[in-house]
Amino acid sequence: MIFPSPSHEGRFFYSTIQRGILGRNKTITRNKAVRQYDIPWGRTMSSPRYETSCVERFLRYVKINTQSQEGGTRFPSTQGQLTLQQMLAEELREMGAAEVDLDRHGYLFATIPATSQKSNVPCIGLLAHADTTPGISSEQVTPLLHHNYQGDDIVLPNAPEIRIRAQDNPDLRDQIGNTIITASGDTLLGADDKAGIAEILAAAEYLLGHPEIAHGKIRIGITPDQELGRGTQHFDTERFGAYRAYTIDGQGLGQLQTESFCADTLHIEFTGVSAHPGYAKGKLVNAVKLAAEFIHRLSATDFNPEATEGREGFAHPAHIEGNAEHAKVSLLIRSFDVDGLHTIASKVEAIASDIMAEHPGAQLTSAVQPGYRNMCEILDAQPQVVERAKRAIERAGLRVRHEPLRGGTDGSQLCFKGLPTPNLFAGQHNFHSKTEWISTYDMHKAVEVIIELCREWEECTPD
Repeated sequence: MIFPSPSHEGRFFYSTIQRGILGRNKTITRNKAVRQYDIPWGRTMSSPRYETSCVERFLRYVKINTQSQEGGTRFPSTQGQLTLQQMLAEELREMGAAEVDLDRHGYLFATIPATSQKSNVPCIGLLAHADTTPGISSEQVTPLLHHNYQGDDIVLPNAPEIRIRAQDNPDLRDQIGNTIITASGDTLLGADDKAGIAEILAAAEYLLGHPEIAHGKIRIGITPDQELGRGTQHFDTERFGAYRAYTIDGQGLGQLQTESFCADTLHIEFTGVSAHPGYAKGKLVNAVKLAAEFIHRLSATDFNPEATEGREGFAHPAHIEGNAEHAKVSLLIRSFDVDGLHTIASKVEAIASDIMAEHPGAQLTSAVQPGYRNMCEILDAQPQVVERAKRAIERAGLRVRHEPLRGGTDGSQLCFKGLPTPNLFAGQHNFHSKTEWISTYDMHKAVEVIIELCREWEECTPD
């Protein structure tokens, strides 16, 4: 695949395709009428329409460690997020964005001024998050470009035992001939959600450089600590000022998500009976062992993440801490409806209660920490924001993949704060893992969808 970019990265792709795949004496021709590259082995794919800097930006952004950190009261939770946000703020100013503001909580807002002659085009927002998951390191990420992918397993050089297996990644089948970006095996990549950031800023740069493209006012928002479920904690929707918004935080090409999990966190705490281990017979009840037995029994259920898919909910033990006297297990409870949350939480508590019944003297406490709710509760009543996204995807020559999100985004919470916000693809795959990958082709197409989305809102607004 050739990426028509004026950048060094774009030229490298051309030489790789022309010389590396086809050989020195073969060529690829471009059909300008339909914006496709006719590849001699019979495969055609719609090429990116706009020349942008999304890949170059992404390769810079992932090198900044923005791993969020659980616990504590600092907001954002890590300095690295502020470091990235400060860099993004400067880049936005340099490209000519207006109202660039990085507040004390680490929220970065900016504006792309309207170019439309119409005075009533609604302002739309584009959102991504700066942090990466607290569960896997993003320290010293080394992004690797695997050019001309041919369908094989991808080996990560710093951890050869870790492979991105083609049979486990069916979306790789659609990437033959494309360039895949991975990390080196020591860390995650950070496409979740630095790909979204790079795509939004690349689209902003293009729109600012092409005022002939008519669009309304566009607001950009980069949030901190989304991976901790706190991405909207200090998000001022009134100050942001968008009528409708979109997170750019999804997976495969053409994906549109208007339905997310409902989410709670369930904290189970075991209190044992202390005794000196040398004189513990008949006395000691070890809280660590109670927690271990709890995890063991939980693993045998059918509502584990490893055993669920589609619309099935789960209980995921995400954190454990303690000692012989006290042990606490925190579980992520997920379901597509609130009743399902309650059902799964009740099953988890029943397992813990059964263990208590076997150990007189031990005590059990549980507490539910509410999280986000399914954004479809709001978006089902706002068809316009969804239809505009569908049309933008189709305008980019893609098939709409309308799929539920087995997770949550900032949009899951913003919907309930009065800002309907569905989720669009950024191209990320295997997020929250060292096998994370993204295709440069998908990134360029994500930028195209963003630009087409801005055009769609303007064109659908009556004079």
